Amino acid sequence: GEDPINSAYGWFWDADLTNAAKGLENALVSHFITAKHAAKGLMAARRGLIVEVTEGDAMSAGGHPVKLAVKLGLKQMALTMAAELYPHGVAAVAITPGFLRSESMLDGFGVTEQNWRDGGKTDKNFLVSESPLFIGRAVAALAADPKIMKRTGQLFSSWGLAREYGFTDADGSRPDW
Repeated sequence: GEDPINSAYGWFWDADLTNAAKGLENALVSHFITAKHAAKGLMAARRGLIVEVTEGDAMSAGGHPVKLAVKLGLKQMALTMAAELYPHGVAAVAITPGFLRSESMLDGFGVTEQNWRDGGKTDKNFLVSESPLFIGRAVAALAADPKIMKRTGQLFSSWGLAREYGFTDADGSRPDW
């Protein structure tokens, strides 16, 4: 059936919360568990970067209240971790992709990575979508930045970092959606 965590936009009082606890566990608690264990190793090394991938380049979100809590939670988690990890030489940031051409989006548009531009016939926004490699290059650029500690606790976008660091997507484009 339809996933109530990912399907509903509307008033929070009308939201189906049947799977809310599982949704929070899968999408937020899993990040806490991973970050907790990563932080210990990074603190011992006195360097490193934890990246929370979220949605939206502002400290706001919309949609289903559980999705809203997850999006804002991941952003806040990066901010909180940054403050706590700073004395240990470890940075934490949040980053959002633009219109991500993920496997599920390709499936949803009925295209593959080879013919993905055909998805633009359905939605012109798809023509400025980015591959998962693009946000990966954004994370790599941040991780390679010798001044990353000056950026800890911030929220970034893949397209903003591409402008700053000069990387491109797999096809040489620089999506900015």
